[in-house]
Amino acid sequence: MDLGNRVKERLQAGERVVGCFVPIPSPELVELCALSGFDFVLLDAEHGPISPTTAYPMILAAEAQSITPLARIGQLDRQVILKFLDLGIAGVMIPQVNDGAAAEDAVAALRFPPRGRRGIAGSRAFDFGNARPPSERVPVLNDRILSMVQFENVTALDHLDEILRTPDLDMLFVGPNDLAASMGYAGQPGHPEVTRLVDEQVIPLAKKHGKSLGTVAVDGASAAATFNRGFDMVVAGASALFGAGARDYLKKALA
Repeated sequence: MDLGNRVKERLQAGERVVGCFVPIPSPELVELCALSGFDFVLLDAEHGPISPTTAYPMILAAEAQSITPLARIGQLDRQVILKFLDLGIAGVMIPQVNDGAAAEDAVAALRFPPRGRRGIAGSRAFDFGNARPPSERVPVLNDRILSMVQFENVTALDHLDEILRTPDLDMLFVGPNDLAASMGYAGQPGHPEVTRLVDEQVIPLAKKHGKSLGTVAVDGASAAATFNRGFDMVVAGASALFGAGARDYLKKALA
């Protein structure tokens, strides 16, 4: 198992990273993302059918192609999160984290005692019981994990300072679609009021607390603009990229 995390290392060094959401349980798609040059894949186990069982070969494919595997897990459930961790996922994103208590629960699920509540067993993370001594593996796994929570509901704004004060939280990831919906602008993630709230309140507060910032970007131009706003991570979508490429191909082919 790859015990490194190049994405976390680059973020800590102040570098920018670009990844791709993969909502389909496909190791081949993970490899294609790697071969295309993305820094990481973000397995979407919130808005897709990916489970720990289907994630396993995707993680192996990521390691084979030297791309960092991260996962968005829809449940803030320690037992569900643990299954992804034990398989070797390098970072976890938890959606709809709206207060400090939820942020603490998310981070604690990713780390071993005494800091957290992650369980220890003879899983892949411990070389199937062959890691010797296991006590030396614990700090390595703690340091490896990239901890991410999503800001995607306007009600979380009143609790954002306490969320960002959470020890060992690495990144605040802005979810513009659900954020826009919570503000009354469903289907309008680029609405000026949504952008203004993020630029004037969310980004400065995250920077004040020294947290990395991530969000989505549908194409290269919007990714570049997003970096210029102060974000450190942008994530595209594999399905959207395929659709855009296919439409462009057909448009030119049939012109």
